[in-house]
This record gives sequence, C-alpha cells and structure tokens, in this order.
Amino acid sequence: MFTYGSMPVLERMVQFTGARQEMIANNVANLSTPYYKPTDLDPVKFQSQLRDAMDQRSRKPNGMRRELELGSSRQVRMKRGQMDFHPEQLNENILFHDQNNRDVERTMQDLVENALAHRTSVELLKSQFDLLRTAIRERV
Repeated sequence: MFTYGSMPVLERMVQFTGARQEMIANNVANLSTPYYKPTDLDPVKFQSQLRDAMDQRSRKPNGMRRELELGSSRQVRMKRGQMDFHPEQLNENILFHDQNNRDVERTMQDLVENALAHRTSVELLKSQFDLLRTAIRERV
C-alpha cells in the first residue's frame, strides 16, 4: 500500500531534501574554513530523475499501482532500495585568498529553497497518511 501512488515519490523527495539540507548546513558551518570546498546535490537533476521514473511507471499498465523504480545518476544512486548520495564540489563561486570557495547569499538561498521543498514534501506525505487514517477509521 505504501509503495504505490504518490507516497514513494514523496518519500524519495523527503530523503533527497533531508540529505541536501545536511550538506548545505555543513557548507554553512565551514564558510570560513580555509581550503574548504562546498558540496551540494543538484535538485534539478534529481527532479528530472524522479520525473523520468514517474513517466516510466505511468506508461506501464496499472502504472500508479506499480512500484516507483528510480534509476541511478552520478549524484543519486539506488542500492537495494535505498538512496546513496554522492555530492559534487561547487566550483561556481569566487575563490578567496584562503582558497575557500564560498558564496554566503547563494548558500542561504539554497538553504531556504531546500527547506521549503522538504517541508512541502513532508506536509503532502502527512496528508496521504491522514487520508489512510480516515479510511481505516471509516469516519469523515
């Protein structure tokens, strides 16, 4: 019951945004660490990966009743049903004299955007569980 419909999509999104939040928090903690290179996961690539899995599932007969088969990419690999994350170093910022590659504004923007995506996914997942709870109780 939990592997069909929108639940696996929301679960994967919560896992991704949770892992990304940890990476961004680590980047914030090391903003002034010499020689530190920030790492991140690309949400656009992950969303494309998730969309491809959803499209592939919907093309099959009874697609929404099938499990979501998320493929692997360079940053997100599937191992025995679990997501394994491999962040990449960000090299798009200004390199400072201490060899730190930081951008405070971009990091804070990523933090807020990711937190919003995480919270939205959690709330949608919670609403799915609330619907199940209502159905089990047989009351409105």
